[in-house]
Amino acid sequence: MMAVIANRRSVMTLFSRPTDIHSHRTRLVLAEKNINIEIASVLGPELPEDLMDLNPYHTVPTLVDRDLTLYDSRVIIEYLDERFPHPPLMPVDPVMRAQFRLALFRIESDWYSIAEETESTSDGKLSSKSRKLLRESILQSSELFAARPFFLSDEFSLVDASIAPILWRLPLYGIELGGQAAPIEQYMSRVFARRSFRQSMTELEQEMRI
Repeated sequence: MMAVIANRRSVMTLFSRPTDIHSHRTRLVLAEKNINIEIASVLGPELPEDLMDLNPYHTVPTLVDRDLTLYDSRVIIEYLDERFPHPPLMPVDPVMRAQFRLALFRIESDWYSIAEETESTSDGKLSSKSRKLLRESILQSSELFAARPFFLSDEFSLVDASIAPILWRLPLYGIELGGQAAPIEQYMSRVFARRSFRQSMTELEQEMRI
């Protein structure tokens, strides 16, 4: 499966790591839109040769759609939302769309940047400083979690697809949000119960909360 040349692929292929947050949010968008795609799981440090040929940065996730290759998770999820417009995961209004994109930027800058520390440590854990920073940053958004059923919206969006993988991994990171986090806990219950979220997870991700 890994050695198939890109221009011979009959369906889209996503190169994905089983525990990577960027891969997870991409798989969640795919599941939300019920897109038929081949998932090529990348295990261990060695990358498949065709992935190295396709992606000059040698990173995952990488999406191959016929002659198109995309290798940034934000670019990938926005492409999927535009290529498969139903259900829409971004608002049509330009002002709201900009607010959603700003939220995505802040999630990546403030949360993903900390979570990525686990990829570079031998034990896959966060430092105590990083745990404190991530916990405080999430709690600062408690009012936004409480305001509407989903983050900034009444409908599930790309923002939720980006937040959910982080919140799912909180036990792995050694983070407990505490008593003031009731709106966030309720949000997690809603998102984690979605069919798309359950389908998006690999076996290793499911084990993160066993």
